[in-house]
Amino acid sequence: MKFLLGVKFSGRLRPMPARIRYLAAQVRRDLERKMVFVAGPRQVGKTTLALSLAGARRGYVNWDVASHRERLLKGELPAVKLWVFDEIHKYRRWRNYLKGLYDSRPPGQRILVTGSGRLDLYRFGGDSLQGRYHLLRLHPFSAAELRLTRPAELADLLRLGGFPEPYLSASETEARRWSREHRTLLVREDVVTLERIQDLGHLELLMLRLPELVGSPLSVNALREDLQVSHKALTAWLAALERLYAIFRLAPLGAPRIRAVKKQQKHYHFDWTTVSAEAARFENLVACHLLKWVHFEQDTRGRDLELRYFRDLEGREVDFVVTEGRRIALLVECKWADAEPDRGLRYLKGRFPEAQAWQISATGAKDFQTPEGIRVAPALELLKTLV
Repeated sequence: MKFLLGVKFSGRLRPMPARIRYLAAQVRRDLERKMVFVAGPRQVGKTTLALSLAGARRGYVNWDVASHRERLLKGELPAVKLWVFDEIHKYRRWRNYLKGLYDSRPPGQRILVTGSGRLDLYRFGGDSLQGRYHLLRLHPFSAAELRLTRPAELADLLRLGGFPEPYLSASETEARRWSREHRTLLVREDVVTLERIQDLGHLELLMLRLPELVGSPLSVNALREDLQVSHKALTAWLAALERLYAIFRLAPLGAPRIRAVKKQQKHYHFDWTTVSAEAARFENLVACHLLKWVHFEQDTRGRDLELRYFRDLEGREVDFVVTEGRRIALLVECKWADAEPDRGLRYLKGRFPEAQAWQISATGAKDFQTPEGIRVAPALELLKTLV
């Protein structure tokens, strides 16, 4: 990784990554074989990643720019070997358009597509692109990508969030301003453009209410009654927020050997700074780190990983469970400070002794392993091993 600029964090100047993101090498490799779709939240750095590739600026076409859109619709594409289509999923016939380009492309032509929505889901009834592209999901900065080594640096990441602009500002005030503007643009621009949602007022109330519910199973019925909206509308809004990378939801673990709950999902925000409670914000940060690793392994190595949580009928819980196929591979419990190994984690580790088990803390200093194989450690010890 190249470090191209410095920002002062926690009392000293720390080099920070600019332009070169963790997916750049994979994008270059995949472009040699197929189209590449880079998806992820608004302002996570997709355009910057695309434009960091050699020759990308000359072939850049942005659907949101009127002159670019006009040239694209006329078929007047840049005479270069790499075409970069930004936000083209806002064009209703984008899938058929890209299919035609790909199937008739000249030898050596490469096609990169970026967008702030779930590009694998925004079909709009078009012909399938299956087999013609690789999907790579870009996530915010993480401890591993930033190469953090000190607890104070993790505290900065927790306080400022992982999106490039607020994190690199090194200002909590600027981070709060960015977060408010980001939420407003998401609702007022992306939702209006890509989703059939008219009640934006209640959607904004939902966006304000959801951060207060992070860390607990999400009751759609209770939330529906709180907001005074229909179950159908609320379900559609939550799905839309997932498609736009505002939130993600985790299903409960349903292994046959345990009496687990089977329905209620937990949710987290890609911008964890929207969560005000410290412990819940830390849990949200860990969720984002684990999902980033799971998506990376899925997208680049084809691994059958899935991120879930555990809660049984006796009230035992484990914050995060990573499965691979039918095997439970990783258990992670989050604590704000040093604490004894959690009873839910001990129970699940006993049922699945082959799984790695971690209890990590945001502010704790203890680092040891229990006789049954649970690693109790500061959060960085686990997070720096991800991606």
